[in-house]
Amino acid sequence: MSKTLRIGVAGLGFMGATHIKAITQLEGVEIGALLNPSGHRLDGDFSDVSGNLGDGSPLRLDMENITAYKEAEAFLADPTIDIIDICTPTPSHKNLTEAALRAGKHVLCEKPMARNSGEARSMAAVSAETGKLLMPAMCLRFIPEWKIIRDCVRDQRYGKVLAARFRRVGEPPTWNPSFFFDKEKSGGAILDLHIHDADFVQFCFGKPRRVHAQGFSKVSGGIDHVNALYDFEDGPSVEAEGSWAMSPGFGFNMSYTVIFENATLDYDMSRGEEAFRCHKADEAVPDPEPEETDGYRGEIRHLADAIRNGTPLSEVTVQDAIDSIELIEAEEQSIESGVPIDLKP
Repeated sequence: MSKTLRIGVAGLGFMGATHIKAITQLEGVEIGALLNPSGHRLDGDFSDVSGNLGDGSPLRLDMENITAYKEAEAFLADPTIDIIDICTPTPSHKNLTEAALRAGKHVLCEKPMARNSGEARSMAAVSAETGKLLMPAMCLRFIPEWKIIRDCVRDQRYGKVLAARFRRVGEPPTWNPSFFFDKEKSGGAILDLHIHDADFVQFCFGKPRRVHAQGFSKVSGGIDHVNALYDFEDGPSVEAEGSWAMSPGFGFNMSYTVIFENATLDYDMSRGEEAFRCHKADEAVPDPEPEETDGYRGEIRHLADAIRNGTPLSEVTVQDAIDSIELIEAEEQSIESGVPIDLKP
């Protein structure tokens, strides 16, 4: 049996709790340490945590073989830890990631990997310098119903994509308003939320040649509602909407419609167990079947496998994180200027 990889989780809010739940459901990895300078939840009790995804079941972690830290220096120096999982607020990602890499740890860093593309490039340079893996936690690439799209684009089982629309919208995130409602910290919905779909567009179709976006601010001072149209040379018509602007009672929803030459794949979270649908021109072609996993388990497993096998990351790289942040920055420029923005090849 390969060595069990021990993970230290930094940041014990909604996303930290989400990652911890995923880790406890996987073989070959385990929680080895927790970091929270405030000391909150270092007893393993996450029953007060809430967010916009997940089953809502309370999490109480057995702390018998887990070390709790308030000081980052001691946490990063723990010789039993192989991977640092960074789930702290975005402004802390750069310094904590670079310190972890230099401490000899591999790093999984929540999205957005950095507050801006310059910080992301600095983090990538330290990863290259230390030889340690830095994986951006772009969970959408690993969610089965989204991975199906990428697989169908790759193998063209339904022909080429003619058009695609992605939507991720909800009420303002009230579980941490001091972070989310400050654009200097969160970047607004365009960076913190919409980056999922901006990244996934590039995952499926490559870098657009230009982007034209419209949007407005509502709660953060940044862009909290965005509609982006991506222009690909000889490619499909692709658009994505992201929002924190919905009124109370709307909740949260994510959906997509992807039109292939010979099928339409449609997903709407609000349909529950019937969320994913495939409408085909040729019934002889088998339906795609989502895997029995979730995006968080998938991304953690991918990093663990790369570490064990000594192989590069394949499904998501640090360059992907840089590209996604640069695309968001181009969308912000387009909203401010009112014109499409050309992207560097």
